[in-house]
Amino acid sequence: MDPRDDLPLVLVVDDELRSQEAMRRTLDEDFRVLTAGDTDIARQLISRHEVAVVLCDQRMPGQTGIEFLKEVRERWPEVVRIVISGYADSEDIIAGVNEAGIYQYVLKPWVPEHLLQTVQGAVEASQLHRGLQRLELDLRAGPQALRARRQTRLREAKAVFDFDRIVRAEGSPLDGVCATAQRLARYDLSVLILGESGTGKELLARAMHYASPRQNGPFVVENCGAIPDTLLESELFGHRRGAFTGAVEDHTGLFQRADGGTVFLDEIGETSPAFQVKLLRVLQEGEIRPVGSARAVPVDVRVIAATHRQLEDEVRAGRFREDLYYRLAGATLQVPPLRERPGDILPIAESLLDAVARELGREPAEFDDDARAVMVGYPWPGNIRELRNEISRALALGDGPLLRATDFSRKLLGGQTGAAHAQRTSQLTGGTGLALPGSGTLQERLDAIEAMVLREVMLRLRWNKTHAAKELGLSRVGLRAKLQRFGLETK
Repeated sequence: MDPRDDLPLVLVVDDELRSQEAMRRTLDEDFRVLTAGDTDIARQLISRHEVAVVLCDQRMPGQTGIEFLKEVRERWPEVVRIVISGYADSEDIIAGVNEAGIYQYVLKPWVPEHLLQTVQGAVEASQLHRGLQRLELDLRAGPQALRARRQTRLREAKAVFDFDRIVRAEGSPLDGVCATAQRLARYDLSVLILGESGTGKELLARAMHYASPRQNGPFVVENCGAIPDTLLESELFGHRRGAFTGAVEDHTGLFQRADGGTVFLDEIGETSPAFQVKLLRVLQEGEIRPVGSARAVPVDVRVIAATHRQLEDEVRAGRFREDLYYRLAGATLQVPPLRERPGDILPIAESLLDAVARELGREPAEFDDDARAVMVGYPWPGNIRELRNEISRALALGDGPLLRATDFSRKLLGGQTGAAHAQRTSQLTGGTGLALPGSGTLQERLDAIEAMVLREVMLRLRWNKTHAAKELGLSRVGLRAKLQRFGLETK
């Protein structure tokens, strides 16, 4: 049996062959992909295959994407629907949400990483939908059995999203962040989480929710940078039927659905000043007013917001309201990027390796020493998200259970020099933040770090001792002596 047979099936519908192929290349490593040049072929494919997600272009000859996805919703409601368009037409977006029930609206030109994340989220939504259908059948078991199952699921969720499950090395700079977050979780304060994209801000917010008195309530996520303001207000606060063109039925907003729980507003720094005014009013008054409604609805939610921007700078520049900033920043947490906590790289990589191998249906794998050296020597500008992508690629291309440095992309092999990396790490951590290795005397730990740096430089320079000695500021004799000392000369 082909291991790829277990991968979720995605259908791409686009009349342009180049667009089909571009999306296929982006998605092919993580999904099985079918393509259709028109909606007639797409109907036949959905009828014959168990499709999880449909990606459909909006502007096509004949039937539009929204019209086709509306039909998909009626005939195959379990299929998650995504529309792609080069036109930011708010009426199309609203019609898509209300009539076709689309999961996400992706604007052209799309970014491969964002498209991949959107489809991954859609597949997860599809799996959750099927799980809910099974739960509905369990309603016959009665309230007592359902309450017991709910408590079991809650305990499982708490175990998965506990602060201790946030992977890091002993002595990681993230320890202090988690300790502070765990103390803040007990109090109903608004929290602002700052950090670069891919550092795990949502994971920290989930841990806070499940450690809070609101743990029995919902945890609702909205990426404020992913949808236009005109739709964001409706998505968060809801709307009434007839409030605008395409509003054919009442829509309950996320704030109302999260009543008694936590709302996580990701990328809050991407919102417009006009929307910020509306959000401020909600936070001040503790009630929402759905679009088109004359009646306010009280809501009891805790707001945790996150952004990759420095909001204080945005406030000074006039792009973010100062009063909203102080409403959101009841307490502020700063999640350091991966390059500032290099000791966390290998523990996170090991955890991701196990998870990705299971997702891809691969046998368990491990990294060889050269692969470890390359990972530690790279600055990871895309943080954990980039690390996960590299591991997925290495697993897909590697042979056997051992992943080698050559299985990574060329940019990793040509990454930051080990010497500069070690020097910067020492400056950032004061000599204590690097958790490699985790035991031994000071000299033993320094020797291990020196050996790691030497291995990374030699590997990247293909064991050219002349170039390596020049980069490290050593003579060839000095370099040879160090290689012999650490048992690397045989390479």
